[in-house]
This record gives sequence, structure tokens and C-alpha cells, in this order.
Amino acid sequence: MEIYISIILASLLIIPFALKTFSPYVWMDIVYFGDLVRILVKFVARRRRRPLFFVLDRFLEQTEAHPDNTFIVFENESYTYACTDKRSNKIANALQSHAGYKCGDTVALFMGNEPAFLFTWLALAKLGSPVALLNHNIRTKSLLHCFNCCKAKVLIAAAELKEAVEDVLPSLIEHGVTVFLMSKHSDTPGIQSFSDEVEEASDGPIPRSFRSHITFKSPAIYIYTSGTTGLPKAAVVNQNRILTALAVLSSNGVASSDVFYLNLPLYHTAGFVVGFIGTIETGSTIILKRKFSASQFWDDCRKHNVTVIQYIGEVMRYLCCAPKKDSDKDHKVKLAIGNGIRAEIWKEFLNRFGNIQIREFYASTEGNVGFLNYVGKIGAIGRVHFFHRKLFPYTLVKYDTERDEPVRDANGLCIESRKGEPGLLVSKITNLAPFAGYAQNEEQTERKRLHNVLKKGDLYFNTGDLMRIDKDNFIYFQDRVGDTFRWKGENVATTEVSDILTICDCLKEANVYGVQVPGHEGRIGMAAVTLKKEVQFDGCKTYNHVVGCLPSYARPRFIRMQVI
Repeated sequence: MEIYISIILASLLIIPFALKTFSPYVWMDIVYFGDLVRILVKFVARRRRRPLFFVLDRFLEQTEAHPDNTFIVFENESYTYACTDKRSNKIANALQSHAGYKCGDTVALFMGNEPAFLFTWLALAKLGSPVALLNHNIRTKSLLHCFNCCKAKVLIAAAELKEAVEDVLPSLIEHGVTVFLMSKHSDTPGIQSFSDEVEEASDGPIPRSFRSHITFKSPAIYIYTSGTTGLPKAAVVNQNRILTALAVLSSNGVASSDVFYLNLPLYHTAGFVVGFIGTIETGSTIILKRKFSASQFWDDCRKHNVTVIQYIGEVMRYLCCAPKKDSDKDHKVKLAIGNGIRAEIWKEFLNRFGNIQIREFYASTEGNVGFLNYVGKIGAIGRVHFFHRKLFPYTLVKYDTERDEPVRDANGLCIESRKGEPGLLVSKITNLAPFAGYAQNEEQTERKRLHNVLKKGDLYFNTGDLMRIDKDNFIYFQDRVGDTFRWKGENVATTEVSDILTICDCLKEANVYGVQVPGHEGRIGMAAVTLKKEVQFDGCKTYNHVVGCLPSYARPRFIRMQVI
């Protein structure tokens, strides 16, 4: 008997040591399995609730449970959950009294990072309206395109964007669009002031019946991504997808006591879903900034006792490139959530700013698969996990970069990449991992669907991203495919920029592509142009044209000219 007890005790001592030696990540894999189960249970439980449960209901739960907790801090102002609820009620009541709007109409929101953005979205959620999140940097043709493709009936714009709205106003009026400006006065016919009406409106609660038409398949928001054939595409994010994100974000390591520093654009998935929707789930406080500032970043974190920061790769590089200070490690930040950080910047960031947990993840606005680097492996975006792969089947397939398409065998099926080889990430489209597509753009939606991948008749989502899986099952991002490049945290569609350039009187053709610049993340725009016969290049006119039609991140910084 004593021998058996000794064997058992020895095994208990040896097994953990053996696992740590030969399978060093097994315990983290087990913990992640637990996280996945909890996420799945929470999602299913919320799906079964009646009446139907959505993100707004989670916000109302938080407001009822912690009405006096601070929800938003912006510049010198702060708003509790209860105050935010009442502010959104006033906007909703002011809006639903207008003849140009009815509950459920799609509304386009054209604002920068400010509390009014969040108040207005909550108001529209209470009225059952899908919301198109317009990039406040776009102008003229792009702005009009983004507005039209979601079939919005109403535009709500920030006061400082009045001039941009006026540029497209004739077309909006022609299509019967109601335009509101977040100001107390508007002297432009066709643009109605709205702030004055909001101030006078009731802050009483909005009846649930106003949003009773919403189902899980109803669109919640439209978020714009770069279009490979030109103008941006409106990715449809339905209520079910937002509810899924809510469940996932419940396990991101953030608690109600945390203070979340949000300086990424709210019109993007990272800022809106991970930042705003994530804090609704956890009941945390948002420190909202108009934009990222490397010089103000750590001072803000110290001032507001920030515990969680959000990043994209460029943010981390800018912070590391800022002048060093003795106070670099003097802060309370414990967690950084984001994507796109390079291995060398990751190491430098930790060495300089202290022991901050980096939760690097991979996801896309319209995609149906995501990864989390739950191990903390520097440089990786995630790790292959058996249970995760069962829930969301994905694989890497060989890709021909010259022909810009997957490599197929004699049977017409894709060929899976071996470990260590780069391959195109594709994810199976299922009921649990659907692909909602793009609004009013079936052609682009179909381009993202990949048929006959591993067997005849199957259907996968084409992420457009090349990945690599190493021998330890860690996943690494390699590159993007197609006619886009990334600069300043934004995806740039080369075709859109080319189309804008060729409108110039002196240019016959333009081929735009991204080039790497030392010391910077992503690629910057370069245009190889051909001049028209017997026409001189007008640099001043070309510059003014580009500035007037393209946001700063999409403007090519280099031009190569060829005269025919």
C-alpha cells in the first residue's frame, strides 16, 4: 500500500514538471479552454433571454446597478452611467419628434471622438436604428458613397464638420435626406441645428416598443473598410455579432474597477467595439480622447489612474520613439489590448514602460474568425487551440501572390500550407461563424467568399491575410494580399487613390502602391503616374486636388513620373 501511495505522490510531483518541460503551454491552453467555455455559456444564455437581449440592455443593466459610477471622462467633463442614460434619452426624444425620422431608420453618424458620439449611438439604439459610422476624415465623393451605400435616411454631423457636409448637401437634399448639425444654430438651408432641440427635450426613458422590431439578424452598425476595387465598403455588423463581441470582451481581463484609455477612432472596430462596447460589458470607466498624442499619453494615464490602454501597432512605436523620461514606469497601467505590434517594439515597450500584460489579438470588422495571444508569446497574434478550431474551423492555404489567388490542385481544391510556410487564412462560414457581407455590394461580398476549399461545396471566408503557424502552434501575421496597404492605422485602397489622381488634368494614368519607410509601421503611398501628351505636371494643382479629395493617411507622399 505504501508503495502505491509513493508512486501516486511521485507522479503528482513529476507530471507538472514533465508537462512544463515537454508541453510548456499546456496550463495556459487549459485556462484558455475555460475562457472559451465561459464565453460560449454567456453568449448562449443571453441569446435565450426574453425579451431579446442586446448591447443596449447590458448598458441599461450597468446603469441600474451602478448609476453613479463614472462612465465617460472627456477633457474637463465627466459623465456617470445615469447621466449618460439621460443624455441619450434627450437625443432620442428630440429625434423621434421629427417628421424626417421614424424609429428604425438607418442613421449616419459623422463625428469625431467626443461624448456626443456615444450619447447619440445609445439614443439610436433605443430607437431601433442601425447606425453607419462615417470616417470624419473623408470628404466629397468618398463621403457621399459611404452615406449612400447604407441607405441612411438621416445624417447627424458634428458642428466642426459643417463645411464637409455642405460639399455634399445638394445630393443629400435631392435624395430627401434629413441633415442635423450638433450645434445650436445653423444658417445653411437644408441643415437643421439639433443641439438646441436636444437641450429642450425630455430625458424620460424610451419605450421598449420603439425597438421591438429588432432581431439578432438586424444590422446594428455599418463600419467601413477599404475597398479593393475603389471606394470603402460598408461591413454589416448585425446584433448577433455585437452580442458575440460582448461575450468575448467579458473575458478580456478588464474589470468594473478599471479605467480604460480610449484614443482610437470610434468609427473603427477597435475603438467602437473593443473600447466602447467592451467597457459597457465590464462597467468600466472610459477616458475618451479626441485622438492619439504620444506627448500626452502617459501624463493622461497618471492623471486619470488609467489601468488599461488600447493600441494598434503604430501607437506602440510612437510611444517608444518619444523622448525617454525618468517617469516612464511611473503609472498604474497593467494591461494593453490591441493588435499589430511588432516583436521588436513589443520588447522595447516592456523594457521601457514596465511589466504590462500585452493581450495581442487578431480580428477584422467583417471576418468570422479571431485569435488571442493568451500565452503572451512576443510577436505572435495567437495560438492554435483544438477547441477554438472546432468552434471556428479555419486553415492556411497556399497562395499565389503573382496571380493573386489561392493555389489549387488537380481536383480544384485548395492546398493547405505546411507548418512554417506562409498561407492565406480562410475560415469556414457556419451558423456560429457567419459572414454578413457588405451593404449594397454583392460583388464585393462574393469576392470574400471562397468556394471548394477543402472539399466540393464548402464555403470559407477569405481574410486576405497571409499567416504562418510555427512548430509550437503559434500564429504569426505575415502580410496582406490584394490592392490595399496600411498606413497610420488605416487601410488604403489603391484603386480609390488612383481614381482620384487621374481626375487631375495633367495625369493620364496612375498606379498607386505602398512602400515601406524605415522607422514606421505599415506602408506609405507612392504613385507612379503617366503625364498626358504635351502637358506639364502641375504640382501645386495636384497637391490641392489630393488634399481636397483624400484623407491625410491615403494621400501618396511620393510621385514617380513618366512622360510619354
